[in-house]
Amino acid sequence: MSTDVSGMIECRPGARLWGPDDEDSVWEAGIDLFLLNRGNAYDGLACLFGIRNTFGFRPLAPDRGFPDDASSGLRRVFTGHGVYGTTWLTWAELETTDWQQTNASGTRTRASAAGTDTDWGRVWSVMRILSEVHGAENVRLVVWFY
Repeated sequence: MSTDVSGMIECRPGARLWGPDDEDSVWEAGIDLFLLNRGNAYDGLACLFGIRNTFGFRPLAPDRGFPDDASSGLRRVFTGHGVYGTTWLTWAELETTDWQQTNASGTRTRASAAGTDTDWGRVWSVMRILSEVHGAENVRLVVWFY
């Protein structure tokens, strides 16, 4: 049985202006992952989220769940039916990732599985641009698997 990934990039524009604790600093839906990512290569899912991790990666953001403070736009898109896992990852975390770290066998790097030269590269470009405007902690990718 295959595993598919869906998700959305969100940003929190008010946090940069008024601070993350201000009542107007809410998450806003940005762009659906479907529009940016052409595939669901299992090595990338393993490296990033620990899904189908027969590759032996230490995942960056395994099983964090659906964010309590998710945007209304994200909540509308998220179905929850048939979903067996949700998690999220900020641009600040991606920015500090060691992309040369390898899997357990030492044969695959994070960069080769989910770096800028993979289908994830377009996702990282959008997140990077949004972070230049809103700050790295205020941009995140929320994903779910089915």
